[in-house]
Amino acid sequence: MMLIPWRERRGMEPFRDLERIRSQMNSLFNTSLSKWLEPFGDLESKDSSWGPALEIDDKKKEVLVKLEIPGMNKEDIDVSIDEGVLTISGERKREEKKEEDGRVRSEFCYGSFERRISLSEEIDEKKVRAAYKNGVLKVALPKKEIKKTTPSKIKIEE
Repeated sequence: MMLIPWRERRGMEPFRDLERIRSQMNSLFNTSLSKWLEPFGDLESKDSSWGPALEIDDKKKEVLVKLEIPGMNKEDIDVSIDEGVLTISGERKREEKKEEDGRVRSEFCYGSFERRISLSEEIDEKKVRAAYKNGVLKVALPKKEIKKTTPSKIKIEE
């Protein structure tokens, strides 16, 4: 048996019920529909921002960061380190114009992104290097060499 909360109604209020249904439908489409349309890829959000796929691989001697940002020029990508934070940002601009059979089809796409990654203190910020090839940005963050100390015995006095 399902319990329904009792609310005192002051006359007929059909518009409040309609507003509640409209709100629920908007919520349904805003969350669920975007997940269904995600595989189509070319759909841009209203604010024209996007987030490229990011992969971080923590190896023995370095941390390797990869971002998939196809269709961009390396001049449109900015990589920087400030106070232990790696920041990768950029702006893509794509315009396409096709003319066939007297018809013109024009599409354009603009968007910016920014990814920030907190780094550990073991990263040697002066030796960081980045390369962009075939739509993939690779940032290599070498780790500082940790000097191994030899244990020393401490004499206990009486």
